Amino acid sequence: MRSYKVIGVMSGTSMDGVDIAHCELTPSESGKWSYTINAAKTVSYSDTWRLRLSKLRNQTAMNVYKTDRYFGEYIGRLINAFLDEHQLEADLIASHGHTILHQPESNITYQVGSGSAISAVTGIPSVTNFRAMDVVKGGEGAPVSGIGDQLLFSEYTMGLNLGGFANISATVDGEPVAYDICPCNILLNRIAREFGKEYDENGEIAATGQIDYDLLADVNNIDYYTWSYPKSLGREWINENFWFRVRESEASKEDRMKTLVEHIGEQIGNNIEDLASDSSTTRVLVTGGGAFNPVLVEHIRSHTDAEIIVPDPMLVNYKEALIFALMGVLRVRNEVNVLASFTGANGDSVSGELCGDFSKLLA
Repeated sequence: MRSYKVIGVMSGTSMDGVDIAHCELTPSESGKWSYTINAAKTVSYSDTWRLRLSKLRNQTAMNVYKTDRYFGEYIGRLINAFLDEHQLEADLIASHGHTILHQPESNITYQVGSGSAISAVTGIPSVTNFRAMDVVKGGEGAPVSGIGDQLLFSEYTMGLNLGGFANISATVDGEPVAYDICPCNILLNRIAREFGKEYDENGEIAATGQIDYDLLADVNNIDYYTWSYPKSLGREWINENFWFRVRESEASKEDRMKTLVEHIGEQIGNNIEDLASDSSTTRVLVTGGGAFNPVLVEHIRSHTDAEIIVPDPMLVNYKEALIFALMGVLRVRNEVNVLASFTGANGDSVSGELCGDFSKLLA
């Protein structure tokens, strides 16, 4: 069966940078897909881009429009340089863009990174804007990547992503579900920056702290954790509902870090236990930047009997880019790529905007 060479592009809320992965994807008669990641790279954001993206939700419509285009052109140039560096070619680009606004309760989600600009700069057909249709259909628009756990990683019981937010996908009573559990690296990175670091490498800061049980109880009692799935989180939710609790705490910076690691581990462990029919036989594939934090991973393990599996670094870093590559292929094939059972929408979606010349892919 035909294989597709796809560039998957991801920019997450933790603001680490732009993840670019060259993936080869091949369907099977069973409906599952096999993959190879031929090359991958993360391009860190400059201070200028990090500031512009983080503040964009409060800017004028003209600034948002300009950034959408300029960021798309920037992604296109990064892809061109990446392909040249690795002497590779691609049939398709699938880019998540960067989320600047996510308020599904108001039927709004917005990612910048114009697909028209990406395709114009690279000359490669592009798929972008994967979340919008689901939100219009009444869904959360997140997490949309659970389709990849079904089609690429079905040998695992659950998929757990430790990115800016921690999200999980699983099958419960025969029905696939996925949702955001809690904020993750977006919290830990904020504390790390108070130490002049981009992130807490190997959990070294957390390892020196102690749990502040007053702060832990405060964040554990946030209403979101009592809501049923599907549900999702955005950066603005953290500012309105979470971060002021950390800021007002009298705990030291080290103790805040340790407490937040315990909070994340407890929330994730509890959700795994709630979702699993038998946690002792549950296998959880853990990816995203937080998988490299051994202190965080051990705190998760302490709250569940499930087997917590951290794969090779390539998959840890680029699983989301890989899944968006798959979602782009599914969109071009006119196949469902966002499931309503994950998001709560009123129907499944064939989601994503097409930009460029798709005649070769559709031939």
